[in-house]
Amino acid sequence: MRRRQRRIALLALPALMGSVLMTTAPAGADPAGPATAGPVRSHLEDPDSASLVRIQLTGSDMLDEVVAAGFDLEHGLTRVPDGIEGEAVLTAEQVAELEAMGVKILGDDEGFAWSEEADGGLQAPRLQTVQALSQEATVRIARADWFTTKGQGFLYVEARTTQGQQANPLVTMQLENDSGSGTSFGYARTMSRFVDSGQYMFHRNLFKLAARPSQIRVTSSTGGVATGYVSDWLENGAPPLTDNPSYQRDFIDGYKTPQQLYRRAEEIARQYPKIAEIVYLPNKTNGYQRKAQATIGGTGQAAVVVSSAAWGHEGGNDITVEFVNRPGANLPLAVEVNGKAVRVLLAKNASGALASTAAQVANALKTQSGGLIDRAHPYRTNAGTGIVQATPAPVALTDFLDEKRVGAPEGDVPRGPATIPVLRIGKHRDGKKPGVLIQAQDHAREWVPATTSLEAAERLVRNYDTDKETKKIVDNTDVFLILSNNPDGANYSFYNYASQRRNLTNHCADADADPARRNSWGVDLNRNYRVGSGHDGYSGGSTSCISDTYQGPEKLSEPESKNIIWLVEKYRNIKFMMSVHSNGGQLFWQPGAYIANGRITTPRPPLGDEAFYWQSAARILSQVKAHRETVVTPENVGGSSDVLYSSAGNVREDLYHTYGIYAFGWEVGGSIYNPATGNWQGGSFQPAWVGNPELVSGHAETMEYANGIMEMFRIAAEWGKDNKKPTSELVPGAGKYSGSVDVHFETSEPATIYYTTDGSRPTLESPRYEATEFREPGQVFHLTETTTFNWFSIDAAGNIEKGYDPTKNDTRNNYRTATITIVK
Repeated sequence: MRRRQRRIALLALPALMGSVLMTTAPAGADPAGPATAGPVRSHLEDPDSASLVRIQLTGSDMLDEVVAAGFDLEHGLTRVPDGIEGEAVLTAEQVAELEAMGVKILGDDEGFAWSEEADGGLQAPRLQTVQALSQEATVRIARADWFTTKGQGFLYVEARTTQGQQANPLVTMQLENDSGSGTSFGYARTMSRFVDSGQYMFHRNLFKLAARPSQIRVTSSTGGVATGYVSDWLENGAPPLTDNPSYQRDFIDGYKTPQQLYRRAEEIARQYPKIAEIVYLPNKTNGYQRKAQATIGGTGQAAVVVSSAAWGHEGGNDITVEFVNRPGANLPLAVEVNGKAVRVLLAKNASGALASTAAQVANALKTQSGGLIDRAHPYRTNAGTGIVQATPAPVALTDFLDEKRVGAPEGDVPRGPATIPVLRIGKHRDGKKPGVLIQAQDHAREWVPATTSLEAAERLVRNYDTDKETKKIVDNTDVFLILSNNPDGANYSFYNYASQRRNLTNHCADADADPARRNSWGVDLNRNYRVGSGHDGYSGGSTSCISDTYQGPEKLSEPESKNIIWLVEKYRNIKFMMSVHSNGGQLFWQPGAYIANGRITTPRPPLGDEAFYWQSAARILSQVKAHRETVVTPENVGGSSDVLYSSAGNVREDLYHTYGIYAFGWEVGGSIYNPATGNWQGGSFQPAWVGNPELVSGHAETMEYANGIMEMFRIAAEWGKDNKKPTSELVPGAGKYSGSVDVHFETSEPATIYYTTDGSRPTLESPRYEATEFREPGQVFHLTETTTFNWFSIDAAGNIEKGYDPTKNDTRNNYRTATITIVK
């Protein structure tokens, strides 16, 4: 039986989908136009009907192409053996456009689903055509994780074959598990092959089991075999955030606009001045504001797009533009301005026919409107060769920000640039305690990250005087919370267009600057940073100004991203960072981007940092699970380019590689197991606040993920007090071995090892002990000659084994050493 994972996509309001702004004069109309009592305001046309469509892309390259074309596919994506599957709200016209690009539209019964039943593995008929090669392939088990949720057990496995890249014949893998210690292997099933950007990643499986297995066995079609023990994932239970029965939580009663978030941050600073203050970021946003616009004359060669010089709220919305057909012949093109009324007196030829082209009218508006119009041009890529017709009445320009979407909050939104406040919480805000930066709502439509971050802030200040665990956090960390890093876009999402992802800055040239494109403008702030940037050829950032992953005209072009760099450079004690997003149900770190050709990633963290990330992730996600048994599965944890897709120019990459900050990305929400249906049920960017408390609920997500943020604070506090030196061993250790031996390093805690084998003292420039391959343990050295290892280890907090100083050539030489003697 096959069960499909379904996702609930954010359904954009029909009145805001695929709209076109224009005013037109009907063919054959009286050029003077009918009598009218006042100006006609441009309107939203009725859009085509849109529906939720399931799609399949061939891989990351096609994803980049589709997103660059302006389709919003950045969340709710699933890696499948044949590429990437996802969902989108599309019109029939958009479906046709995607199909022309090679995207497959999936029917109700199509698409990938994990098999819940053993299919016989390599003995299955569909695999009998695979011929074994002459040599045995090497198989390694990367992960074998058992977890439970809502009373159901699951096993997730990742394994690799060294021949995974070969395609002819395709190497397949079979997975078997036992039924507990001492039982035999069985239940053979075929593993799913995972390929990204043309590169083999690994084989994997996720499936239900009634009882926890002890071991698994993986066999390749070329004869390689590996066995391994099963580990627990989030099964040991998280230590409680507190044992205080009077601990306060659950402070948030609904979604919050940026104004509400900022007001509450400032109130907290006033209410708790001993432990909280506000830091105002220096770069104001470009503002919740737009130029007033209209597209006049349809969308053909005679259409003219007009934009005001002033912002709409500063006078642009008061401007009217009228195209006038005067009586007579041989009349020149002219422009009259009376206050905010602009009249274009159209030219006429010798026979008395209208003679002004759209290009000519646009130029006249730019040069003769008395500064009221600073941008006028033909529609999109048109040359503007059509003859402009008179308008039936003056056309009022509008910034469209007063046209609120259905369900928008009450009240008006402040126009103009915004100053973003950072809520700083800590007893000792002097730069001596480890800083933790929580950045929420980089992407405007992601409402839950903001409430999650505010809930965490409330817990810190409300429980400080009464809860010892909270007091430890506040006394030993320096917390910086940006509750909404994209207030302009967030306001647009709340009030105008729920699906807005980017900020509101319009960098588009004339071809994409008409108001029908207004829901496609803006910069993806999480593609605007410097490391692994799309400007340097990394995948996942777009150069198209109407793409939802538009990276901006240059690195750090946006005030919001400049502010983050200002903050971490001013407060050098910031050592941890969490960029909170929704709704993928993932927790990830570096590498976050790659160059598609060859899948060349940004530098991977050292093995010690990688181990620290995994250790921290298990703690954070255990706290999430403690609320209502939500499990972020291990397939969704790790380097973001390995578990999701390449995200060129993301903030995590910049902060980790430039400043050494442990920088996490968190996709809250995502899939949650529904025991009633036996399926994993997806979420949305703006789930109903109450909803189903056991499934999709903004309130429940806020509570459980606030638990995780609190645990991150605790990790940082412990990190700041950690002065315990790590220890390490070379296994199996110094001694004599016959013929050859395999050795590897082990550490007492997450730590990076630097070593030499040439007899020299190890330094920070020495070779670094690496993973066998990504998402795997440390490499194994196969020794056939006598070898001496000199090494030291350094943990995540900077403590060095035995107090060794690798920067000085002192006489103690108290590094570790071991000689492996090979007896021939």
